[in-house]
Amino acid sequence: MKRRINKVAVIGSGIMGSGIACHFANIGVEVLLLDIVPRELNEKEKKKGLSLDDKVVRNRIVNDSLQESVKSKPSPIYHKDFVNRIETGNLEDDIHKVSEVDWIIEVVVERLDIKKQVFENLEKHRKPGTLITTNTSGIPINFMTDGRSDDFKKHFCGTHFFNPPRYLRLFEIIPGKETSKDVLDFLEMYGSKYLGKKTVLAKDTPAFIGNRIGIFSIMSLFHMVKDMGMTIEEVDKLTGPVIGRQKSATFRTVDVVGLDTLVHVANGLYENVPNDEQHELFKLPDFINTMMENKWLGSKTGQGFYKKIKKDDGSSEIKSLDLDSMEYRDQKKASFATLEQTKSIDNVVDRFEVLVNGKDKAGEFYRKTFSALFAYVSNRIPEISDELYKIDDAMKAGFGWEHGPFQIWEAIGVQKGIDMMKEQGYEPAAWVNEMLENGSNSFYTVKEGNTYYYDIQDKKQTKVPGQDAFIILDNIRESKEVFKNSGVVVEDLGDGILNVEFRSKMNSIGGDVLDGLNKAIDMAEKDYQGLVVANDGKNFSVGANIGMIFMMAVEQEYEELNMAIKYFQDTMMRMRYSSIPTVSAPHAMTLGGGCELSLHADKVVAAAETYIGLVEFGVGVIPGGGGTKEMTLRAADTFQKDDVELNRLREHFLTIGMAKVSTSAHEAYDLNLLQKGKDIVVVNPDRQLAIAKKHAMLMAENGYTKPIERKDIKVLGKQALGAFLVGTDQMAAGKYISEHDKKIANKLAYVMAGGDLSENQMVSEQYLLELEREAFLSLTGERKTLERLQHMLKKGKPLRN
Repeated sequence: MKRRINKVAVIGSGIMGSGIACHFANIGVEVLLLDIVPRELNEKEKKKGLSLDDKVVRNRIVNDSLQESVKSKPSPIYHKDFVNRIETGNLEDDIHKVSEVDWIIEVVVERLDIKKQVFENLEKHRKPGTLITTNTSGIPINFMTDGRSDDFKKHFCGTHFFNPPRYLRLFEIIPGKETSKDVLDFLEMYGSKYLGKKTVLAKDTPAFIGNRIGIFSIMSLFHMVKDMGMTIEEVDKLTGPVIGRQKSATFRTVDVVGLDTLVHVANGLYENVPNDEQHELFKLPDFINTMMENKWLGSKTGQGFYKKIKKDDGSSEIKSLDLDSMEYRDQKKASFATLEQTKSIDNVVDRFEVLVNGKDKAGEFYRKTFSALFAYVSNRIPEISDELYKIDDAMKAGFGWEHGPFQIWEAIGVQKGIDMMKEQGYEPAAWVNEMLENGSNSFYTVKEGNTYYYDIQDKKQTKVPGQDAFIILDNIRESKEVFKNSGVVVEDLGDGILNVEFRSKMNSIGGDVLDGLNKAIDMAEKDYQGLVVANDGKNFSVGANIGMIFMMAVEQEYEELNMAIKYFQDTMMRMRYSSIPTVSAPHAMTLGGGCELSLHADKVVAAAETYIGLVEFGVGVIPGGGGTKEMTLRAADTFQKDDVELNRLREHFLTIGMAKVSTSAHEAYDLNLLQKGKDIVVVNPDRQLAIAKKHAMLMAENGYTKPIERKDIKVLGKQALGAFLVGTDQMAAGKYISEHDKKIANKLAYVMAGGDLSENQMVSEQYLLELEREAFLSLTGERKTLERLQHMLKKGKPLRN
């Protein structure tokens, strides 16, 4: 039977339950969100004269929880309208509705007795064959099904989402003893394909995979920080972006998550893993106990390892906790010679060998932490997982690590990692030495574009399952390269499709990237069927190369700058008007020139987490790579659907003028940066490139014909220009914008109005591009613009605000 998920029920509307409900709504699934009925009225309800029997009261807990979740930042929902897909109710009046759903997800308090009571009530209404799972983060799965029917047990397992469900991609599936294999197979597929998750099949062990390793890593640091006499600033400096982890690093992350949450899991591990060789490490150090007693739990209580205080002048500053005195003090800057050695190393994976060889406190810190981590993960096989790649997947998807423990170990060198461990008093698990003795000196290998891992049971390299739906650029870059320069690599994806991968710093777009794009289009038009622009960088592209713009403007080399901007425009137009289909696959930050490239592709296959916008206003210019032209064109294309043409143009004007950036790809439809019916959104970024390739192939197979350049763009001339100029005058008079901002806005208005034409007129794209380029060039000569450009350049940022 083909199982389909059209509607789910989420039982429990707390932070986690509401987040899960929102993420199912994100992917288009209808959701029933239920919670308990209040036992007493609140003051607001008493004043209104309501009773406990009123529906608004009976659904108060679930509705308040959902609304609080939706208002939180970052948002759990892709688009505000998606909340309408969630129906709320309570567990007394509405529990019978679970008979209509395809999947029931329990997310109530972490108490076995309450969970079992909930399951007993649910089974009275659940129809046979319905999936039923628990989002427990640690309670053994098999304890929950006592007294339940065979059908219930067959369709029951753990499905552990990580918080927040929209952003953290780990989805652990924990089978019970009687869970059907078909159910597990379905959930693995559904988690990846529909929910966009990295699905990991875990064993029913305390804290499963992600939290077992993650909490060990944090607790190890908690004990080490005092032993090494380190400050929390030093630890956060060493455990953040330099090793491919979040900016919040360790202590700031604990503040955000909540110290009580961490302590709950750590205490559970201390109680439930008595035979763990690092059992005592899960015992809370004294400073953590003091913080718990003082309720210094982090952001939720206003102070944790860091504390924001208001100064007498009204400004605020962040204080840090001194772990010796347990008092807050001014922050101390952390700097290490070892980190200076990594500044020129862009690829994080290449830094690890340098870091562990450091001669200062940083080097000692890395040798100690990595040795402890390597020994620990090697000893967790086969306890928590039979396969080492699942541990790496869990840490990357659940804790935001760029590289998993075994990948870091391999980057250092397997034998070198063992030697380092022994120096620190650790021993790897026996299977690691056996692996080396068997002639395999690597945890991973790449063959024909696929990743293989060392299978401990079979003692050989085995293909990581599930890769058929993915194209992994790291695996094919060298073998499939057909062109390369300092800014791009062009790879042959097979089936007649090329890919252009940006490889510049922060994927900024400069002359080398434009050269690479043009070369790729030349090659595709001659010998291939289509072109995709995709990369696996942290961001798709954060804009144009500001250094080039700044230097030309400072030197007043306006002829050269004019040629450079025209080259950018011409390259974007080639994306639109080449003889082969072009597909852009943006993700994360897609700003300025990165946005303009996507605006000109035949099709956009965007990751759901795409934050796209034209942000050139932030550095004192307007979009000059075709972005202003394109938004004028897109506004004109909506005129026939709306008689108030000026209002439609104003919306697009404000999108640029306010440097609007979508908070998701779905929100980009509202800004007309993505177009409904043409561009699509992919929830799983691992699948994005493969899907983009399929769309390029489909367009080619359907007989792609080069489009005809547009000459029918309706511009409103003085009618629009006059209205916009009045608006900017009023904004400047009210001190809402500066005189310089007014000047930029007026230039934008001139371009989008089509100039000071006396009446409405049809113009060509080239006409608008000339106006756009002229406006861009004139603004680069402004002193204020040069100051902004210089400020951005000093910060090492490309063209973005």
